[in-house]
Amino acid sequence: MSWPPKGLAGTPICQRYINQYRFATLYSRPRRSPLFSAYLYTAPAGKRPPASWKYEPQLAYPGADGNMITFPPGPVDQNVVDSQAVEMDYTHSTYSRGHLNPSLHHQSHEDRSATFTLTNVVPQKEGSNEGPWKDLEQIVNKALVAYCLGRAYVVTGIIPYQTEEHWLKNHRVAVPEYLWSAYCCPNYNNSLPKELKDTFPTYAAIGRNDPNSTEEIVAC
Repeated sequence: MSWPPKGLAGTPICQRYINQYRFATLYSRPRRSPLFSAYLYTAPAGKRPPASWKYEPQLAYPGADGNMITFPPGPVDQNVVDSQAVEMDYTHSTYSRGHLNPSLHHQSHEDRSATFTLTNVVPQKEGSNEGPWKDLEQIVNKALVAYCLGRAYVVTGIIPYQTEEHWLKNHRVAVPEYLWSAYCCPNYNNSLPKELKDTFPTYAAIGRNDPNSTEEIVAC
């Protein structure tokens, strides 16, 4: 597989935290939001880490260190503001910060903490993020913990609006029309319950993110 994938215009980010690569993201600079994040699933352990939000210095300064950095208190460097989403973009917004790569799908504290970067989130309807989409992440987690015997590969991404783009804060961050997620577990326990027969070795689901749509998640 080539990286970045052919046919999608974006900036590839090898998401690095504490000097270790954690996952990969294809980032859209014009949208100031990711197109997708890809990661290896590992069974979660311990409590969810606090939401200490980070940014990607390489988007602001090409020669910068590759490690994501926690936003400082107070004003943010203008080059960072120009190159990517910042915390103020989501303040007093009707949308929440929707993880593409969720903390729940990782084991180590460092891997889980690394998901809290704004280059890994998109504006997502609060009702979906805390409702059906959260349920989907938990269902996937339980299925992979119980029946996946080896590595599980997960990709979660967005589909933009084809017309009349929606934005946060006067064209600061683009709001996607759809969120989708797919996984592949090549090696799994064949003793699957009937309700999971169609979810291995691969599974995918999609949900609409439009304010006027329902929050239903549909299996693909």
